[in-house]
Amino acid sequence: MKKRIVSALFLFLALTFVTVSAQDASHEIVKREYPFYVGSTDNSFSEPFPLYFIDGVDDLPYVELESWMNTVVELQRNYVMDKDYDLVFNASGKDAAYIRENEYHMHFDFEKDTIFFDDYNAFSHSSEEGTLLDTLSLGYTDELGESALFQRDLDASFDRWGNEILLNLSDYNINLIMQDGKYYAPLQTMNDLMIAQTMLNSILFNGENLIMATRDQLSTVRNGLTDLGELYYSAPTGKRSPELAEFGYNELCFVLDNLYGLKAPHDIQSFHQFFWQMGFDEEFKTADAENADNLLFKFIDIYLDDLHSEFTEYSYLAGEKVVEWGSGPATTKLEDSYLTYSKARAAYYEDGYFNQFGDNGPFLYEEVGNTAYITFDKFISGGPSDYYDDPSHLPSDTIGLIIYAHNRIYREDSPIENVVIDLSNNTGGSVDAAIFVMSWYLGEANISIKNTFTGALSTAAYRADVNLDHKFNNGDVVDDKNLFVVVSPVSFSCGNLVPAAFKASDKVTVLGRTSGGGSCLVQPLSTAWGTSFQISGPSRLSFLKNGSFYDIDTGVAPDYTISQPSRFYDHEALTDYINNHLF
Repeated sequence: MKKRIVSALFLFLALTFVTVSAQDASHEIVKREYPFYVGSTDNSFSEPFPLYFIDGVDDLPYVELESWMNTVVELQRNYVMDKDYDLVFNASGKDAAYIRENEYHMHFDFEKDTIFFDDYNAFSHSSEEGTLLDTLSLGYTDELGESALFQRDLDASFDRWGNEILLNLSDYNINLIMQDGKYYAPLQTMNDLMIAQTMLNSILFNGENLIMATRDQLSTVRNGLTDLGELYYSAPTGKRSPELAEFGYNELCFVLDNLYGLKAPHDIQSFHQFFWQMGFDEEFKTADAENADNLLFKFIDIYLDDLHSEFTEYSYLAGEKVVEWGSGPATTKLEDSYLTYSKARAAYYEDGYFNQFGDNGPFLYEEVGNTAYITFDKFISGGPSDYYDDPSHLPSDTIGLIIYAHNRIYREDSPIENVVIDLSNNTGGSVDAAIFVMSWYLGEANISIKNTFTGALSTAAYRADVNLDHKFNNGDVVDDKNLFVVVSPVSFSCGNLVPAAFKASDKVTVLGRTSGGGSCLVQPLSTAWGTSFQISGPSRLSFLKNGSFYDIDTGVAPDYTISQPSRFYDHEALTDYINNHLF
């Protein structure tokens, strides 16, 4: 990746000769060590992790920047599997910084309580070569390190760099502390800037353990709490200290101000102002953690109501509770639409619908005359070996379905002339699976993103190995057929992105009703008191046309309207309409 700046090394040549140093504050700092679990109770650091508590506040942990750096590097290399990721810590006087191996840096000013990034995206970016806002997961290589399943086309990709970022923590009463030659920052602030964005995880502290986990690693809808979730909620419930309550509110405003991707459409100037307008600001600061969690739930469910934002788990202080699905206007509308289209589909398949894997469920391949119909309700993907090891027994996920469909469509004496992907009940999921589907239809999938935090713009181009021959060419594309996609108000997130890309390509005809929108990638977050939630993050999916980025949050209008839900699934009638009226 090309560097747009003078090497950050010069910054630290300058720091070396700084003669003015910040006055050490006089704080009582107590060090305590805790077990640190990553992803499961079977995976923990070999040594306890040190946290620091300031002036007798026992529920508001800080980290020492050098030991924190070593932890982040280990997590990146061994959890994210970014083997070339590295950081160097350098400090002098009031200044400290992390320098990435790509020379981008994160600079702390302990006198002004600021954090500065010369380029946040480049500092947070994977060391693997790719675009600045690359959305494809890492690890799609075979045992020889060659590209498998996906290939990045760097020649067709481009970046427009974002702005320098100066974060004034003092505006939020978030304090950096320098004392006795050591540099300390709140654990939650470092989590929000270095873990949540890059690893899509949160580090939770329950007074007894540190736990880094995604929502599914804490609990699942089907089985309830995992072992890691049980460990998290095994700590005593209780109240928040006044310091934690105040800091937790300020940190929540800080992270939402910077990482919520829909501030402009929601007309939010600042979240402190927003909470004040709702009368939530003082209530958020009481000692009652359960009340604060309920306020957060209400705020996300009713006031944001953007379908990507979701309250996921209560704080350990409130205790484990069942989180019900929300009831905001947009959520209610989506639920009603989902039921309407699900019932219409069930009525068409009176005997229950089937799939190529022999299971009852939403994955379906069906041929009606000269038309193939491919239906799936979530974008789901696995790793490369899942498909290459035994292509005759494909996983029952989106990528496996597309590989199966490709083989059926191009079998000897195949009658297929038209291909229809039905996303009418698709609510999103894996971006990797979406890229695979787009590559199959278009030959090259272009994912365009605007980062609302930094202003960066990026378009990444990908190809997919659909026929599993380890080559990326026209043999992986269904481009000699008439291509269609069916959408409805339920089609959300990736179920909205894919038809937006199809329509922009002018290669695919869109049928149905306007899709449900949803442009931002999901951003997992947590509160300083241990609540888990997610928001529409700063990466806003777009489509590129004539060199401009167009947001897709308002949905994709069909080329041809299907007026009644019942007619979406009458494949005999739809095939006749395609053959006799659309050509």
